[in-house]
Amino acid sequence: MAIRKNRGFLHPTVQVILEYLYVIIGSGLVALAFSVFLLPNQIASGGVSGISTILYGLFHWKPSYVQWALNIPLFFAGLFFLGRQFGAKTLVGTVVIPLFVLIFEPWGAATQDPLLGAIFGGLGVGSGLGIVFRGKASTGGVDLLAQIIHKYIGMSLGTIIMFIDGTIVLTSALIFGIEQALYALIAMFITAKTIDVVQIGLGTSKMALIISDHEDELRQGILTHIYRGVTKINAFGGYTQDERPMLMVVVAQYEVTKLKQYVESVDPSAFVIVVNANEVLGEGFKR
Repeated sequence: MAIRKNRGFLHPTVQVILEYLYVIIGSGLVALAFSVFLLPNQIASGGVSGISTILYGLFHWKPSYVQWALNIPLFFAGLFFLGRQFGAKTLVGTVVIPLFVLIFEPWGAATQDPLLGAIFGGLGVGSGLGIVFRGKASTGGVDLLAQIIHKYIGMSLGTIIMFIDGTIVLTSALIFGIEQALYALIAMFITAKTIDVVQIGLGTSKMALIISDHEDELRQGILTHIYRGVTKINAFGGYTQDERPMLMVVVAQYEVTKLKQYVESVDPSAFVIVVNANEVLGEGFKR
């Protein structure tokens, strides 16, 4: 029997090297966005970087030193309380981000407009974190603290992180003023959305669910006219309990209109649901 070669997979050594590069490049981008957008505009958008921004505003302590002083003990606390589950790449991210912050410190502010600082700082931090996550690592810090608290208290991770980041933003409001805290919230929102984009893409594919009395004709037509695969799903009407097969098809965004027009031409009364498919892996899409 012939053995089919796996295509698209890197050699394990190359994969590991690539993941470390992701961590280093992502960490550098996070540090750059922090140094030239967030810190100069006193935007403390949560996490250890937010704490370092507040302490820099109060005592002029170097943010890089503060981040090292917080990140490294939290990493080893994570090892002690949670076990060896973080790996060397997370330690690299924990150590390298403050190093890049120290390197970028002389660069100064890229803008004096806090709104621009929040927008582009959020984009930069989100892009960098997304790249780090693609390297199967994290930057430690508050995330590790949240996991420790979660283990011993049982509160959800999301709630813990929201509470910690909320406390940091509230403290920044007391130190820098309410406007800076609002800019920090903008930066946090943009960061979260940017991480999603880096992780799963822009969601340019669409998934359509089709219920029709002409299911067989539609199925054949989608295969031969739209040139997309289609999956038949057994479904039942909630009121009648009658069997109503449902078709599921994933298409590129530019094919949505063509699909809808074809379905309407076959069955104008068909029930069609079209939703975003954030990431599609497989034949005809991304491998």
